[in-house]
Amino acid sequence: MLIGEYKYRVEAKNRVSLPKKFREEIGNKVVVTQGYEGCLVVVSPKQWEILIADAAAGPFVAEEVRDTSRFLLGGAVEVELDEAGRFVLPKNLKEYAKIKKEVCFLGLGRWVEIWASEEWAKRKTYIAKHSGATGKRLAKLEV
Repeated sequence: MLIGEYKYRVEAKNRVSLPKKFREEIGNKVVVTQGYEGCLVVVSPKQWEILIADAAAGPFVAEEVRDTSRFLLGGAVEVELDEAGRFVLPKNLKEYAKIKKEVCFLGLGRWVEIWASEEWAKRKTYIAKHSGATGKRLAKLEV
């Protein structure tokens, strides 16, 4: 299962290693794209198909569908990990996520997020501060 939090340094030439625990689940070919709240998302090709079918479903004439497709698909890259599980962070994705020297990988069940460590610290504080209100809103959603 894709769970846990792991910190890694960004190496020379913008290379970063996907944690071994995640590689064992996802495999050596992954899709990396922009995520919400300023992170990057890493998924297996199979999970990518599911994510896109769900997120970009809807009529082409709907602006929200086109914008979601632009956001998720436009920045996406397919990467193959090397023997050490490393891959190069593309410049556009590195800039989007404000990644500098250290990243935090978060396993979230079906996908992995990559955060600039400083940005994750801010978001984690926000989540902790608002967790009660978020729980109440989620309780009201129809699933």
